[in-house]
Amino acid sequence: MNLESIIQELNEYNGPGINIMEVCGTHTASIFKNGIKSLLSSQIRLISGPGCPVCVTPAAYIDKAIEWAQSPDCMLLTFGDMMKVPGTELSLSEAKASGARVEIMYSPQEALKKAVQNPNTTYVIACVGFETTVPSYALLLEQIEKNSISNIKLLTALRCVLPALHFICSTDNEVTAFIAPGHVSTILGSQIYADLAAKYYKPFAVAGFEAEHVIVAIYDLIKQIEKNKHEVHNLYPSVVRTEGNLTALNYINKYFETGAAYWRGIGLINESGLYLKEAYRKYDAGSFGLNDRLDKQASKCRCGEVILGKINPDECPMFRKVCTPVKAQGPCMVSTEGTCGIWYRFHTNR
Repeated sequence: MNLESIIQELNEYNGPGINIMEVCGTHTASIFKNGIKSLLSSQIRLISGPGCPVCVTPAAYIDKAIEWAQSPDCMLLTFGDMMKVPGTELSLSEAKASGARVEIMYSPQEALKKAVQNPNTTYVIACVGFETTVPSYALLLEQIEKNSISNIKLLTALRCVLPALHFICSTDNEVTAFIAPGHVSTILGSQIYADLAAKYYKPFAVAGFEAEHVIVAIYDLIKQIEKNKHEVHNLYPSVVRTEGNLTALNYINKYFETGAAYWRGIGLINESGLYLKEAYRKYDAGSFGLNDRLDKQASKCRCGEVILGKINPDECPMFRKVCTPVKAQGPCMVSTEGTCGIWYRFHTNR
């Protein structure tokens, strides 16, 4: 069947209502950028999931990062999308304007050269991400160990996607099917979702990020539902293997272990965080016990409900009013993969 026929069938679908969650923020961006929702029947609803690591990073983590950046002889290194995420009182950008030492990095490997050149400065790396980015931090630790570098520390807010999907499936019966996260799947593989699909009777489709990839994934899920199937279909075999990237997984397992972690706006999810193993704990910068604290103003933010697909961003009373990319009140507005930020850029109010 060609793409035009698939689109026509999706547009004319008149069966029971179906809620498909796209977990990855890049999928959400592709859906809005390409107007995919306008191609679908009103019976097919696409909802966004917790696929933005920046969005689920606790305010307490930002506070801890700022604490390091304000400490003597310390420099915090972070990716740019973390700069405007609000902490309890300040963002990293606001803290830097007040004198905190914060530098934007483009790769964690930059810390190696800086640490060697400036042995009296402690470089604290803000490690935020899902399984996709964890191998880069594992490789960094390997180089730190190999070169006996003692002035680099890791402040981690690394999260595992699968426990979050278990949480959603066990607490929300409205989600009918999932478009699995493409980037994470390159590391974990496609079969990692098989137990979820079997336990909760929900089909999964692993997809790429082009418009046609997403459309075909939606079609595949609709057909699975119509046939009462709940399987995992890998529609991205050129990039995603069934067993995942075994080399990357070995690196992750060498340096990191799972533990309970807070997801901003959601709460504690067991075994959803990745922390340095005991043998490498000397490099940790205080990553444990960073819970989900919010100040009074940010408590009005409904990012938690947006992340879980309970509401659309425009249902939050702060959206577009006091919460904009320039002055974000919640993390979902900050990141390029955040649902609120994507809606702000692409969504047209009707």
